[in-house]
Amino acid sequence: MTYVGGVLEGFVTISFVIAIGFLLAHTGVLDLPAQRVLADVSFLVGSPALLLTVLAKADVRALMSEQLLATIAGVVVPVAIYSTVAITRWHRPLGQLVIGNLSSAYVNAGNLGLPIAAYVLGDAALVAPILLLQMLVLQPLALTILDHDRRGGRLHLWSIAKSPLTNPMTIGSLIGVALSLTGTTLPRSVADPIALVGGLAVPAMLLGYGVALRLGPRFGGGAPAEVALTSMLKSFVQPLVAYAVARYGLGITGHALLAVTVTSALPTAQNIFTHATRYGRAEPLARDTILVTTLTCAPVIVVIAAVLG
Repeated sequence: MTYVGGVLEGFVTISFVIAIGFLLAHTGVLDLPAQRVLADVSFLVGSPALLLTVLAKADVRALMSEQLLATIAGVVVPVAIYSTVAITRWHRPLGQLVIGNLSSAYVNAGNLGLPIAAYVLGDAALVAPILLLQMLVLQPLALTILDHDRRGGRLHLWSIAKSPLTNPMTIGSLIGVALSLTGTTLPRSVADPIALVGGLAVPAMLLGYGVALRLGPRFGGGAPAEVALTSMLKSFVQPLVAYAVARYGLGITGHALLAVTVTSALPTAQNIFTHATRYGRAEPLARDTILVTTLTCAPVIVVIAAVLG
């Protein structure tokens, strides 16, 4: 019951805030322009502050662990499968390809991964490897490509290298990593306001998602076949690959194996919808995949925890 209770507690919290956003939209308090404001506030202000706060407290040396290799494999395989289908069969443009890949393999390591790691795995720090991988590698690369796709023009290697330094979320992540590596603790007069602003990120993200569920295109607007593919890759393929590589490729067992598999089974992160909204790329696909994977995540993680826990 401890594992089941921990999983359900995290999902109930998220669902409650999304429901508030849905209700506020239904009653006319918030509209689609307000949803855009919420997305911008989360992207530009709240999330950078939250990432700085979380990463400053994390052990970034966890990136060198064997578990990270299994986590990377769990990301690469779904991305390869989705990219192959989306390019050869559906001929998706670059922006939608990026959002589809993120929907297929970018897990909710923050507002859902942290509580699940704490309640199910017994240590919130166990989510740090995948959180750092996403914040320092996957997200900067994806946002750089989306920036270029929105502006048009050719994508140059130098632009990819320098553009993350102009992205607020990446800057917040890098500052947090620097604080962690150097063991620096910010004075309370600085840390407390940053933490307070960081508290905006998750509620704004979830409220905006609730508004979109009520006022945005109906479920299925993301193309049923594509949503089915991204949801299957995220919910089943990613954790299975991570488990197989960890167990049979790296010989990881016990609690470490459980941690790798559970964190890879987390649903698509809500901030993927924030990115899709901000860049105007594949919003229905991101929204629908988040909904499907969030609904399927609880039973999947309960089964994983029951079998491996």
